[in-house]
Amino acid sequence: MVDSLRAKGATFVEELDEVPDEAIAIFSAHGVSEAVEETARHRKLPTIDATCPLVSKVHKAGRAYADKNYSVILIGHAGHPEVEGIRGRIPGMVHLVSSVADVAGLTIPDPERVAYVTQTTLSLDDTREIIQSLRSRFPKLEGPDVKNICYATQNRQVAARELASRSDLFIVLGASNSSNSNRLREIGVALAKPSYLIDDATAFDPAWLEGVDSVGVTAGASAPEELVQELIARLRELATIKLEILDGIIERVDFKLPDELLASIPQPTSSKQ
Repeated sequence: MVDSLRAKGATFVEELDEVPDEAIAIFSAHGVSEAVEETARHRKLPTIDATCPLVSKVHKAGRAYADKNYSVILIGHAGHPEVEGIRGRIPGMVHLVSSVADVAGLTIPDPERVAYVTQTTLSLDDTREIIQSLRSRFPKLEGPDVKNICYATQNRQVAARELASRSDLFIVLGASNSSNSNRLREIGVALAKPSYLIDDATAFDPAWLEGVDSVGVTAGASAPEELVQELIARLRELATIKLEILDGIIERVDFKLPDELLASIPQPTSSKQ
């Protein structure tokens, strides 16, 4: 997906100081900290905030808990850009936990006033045990509605479990540093199926097909459909296949464009009869 956007003229940067003064800075779907937004404002950089609305809801919930003097716990993976953005949006200390073991090491000043938020790209399965452990330590724990979990992540994991259970070989298309793509591969591993996470069709090893009658193919939430089609084409080169698409949850969630883009779209004019 990054390559396709680069081909259209987009430039990807890690830090705001890499953005030239005359360029438009787009904040990614993962969100950014208030410090990054403030720096852009100070430089008078034109910006487009493309933060996912589900991530923005986590920012808002975390700030609301902090404003009530709650200790805020963030369930997520250290170093993930969404996690960095969330921590930079919630005032005060945010306690990051990535596992049940992390819960035991928490030092909370007031166990009666504790709340948690989660990285949106974790599924209910990813967070269930951690939340249970938190509730055991902090009986009055508060937290968000599960609808704040990214629907694309949850739906893919549900579908991947069904797909992997019916496959002799399980392939996930996605980046090696993608949190949700790695979770999909782990589902296949948990079902004792040979499971591989690959970038694209060129990484597929024909030797994996030895003794295999069925291949399950899925993709991470941000992997473009063309990668899936390229792998299917590669499999057709290696064997005669019968393609079956499993039924899944129909996603009907729509997000509006950022305000900056909506303002640039010509609005239809109405005429009186």
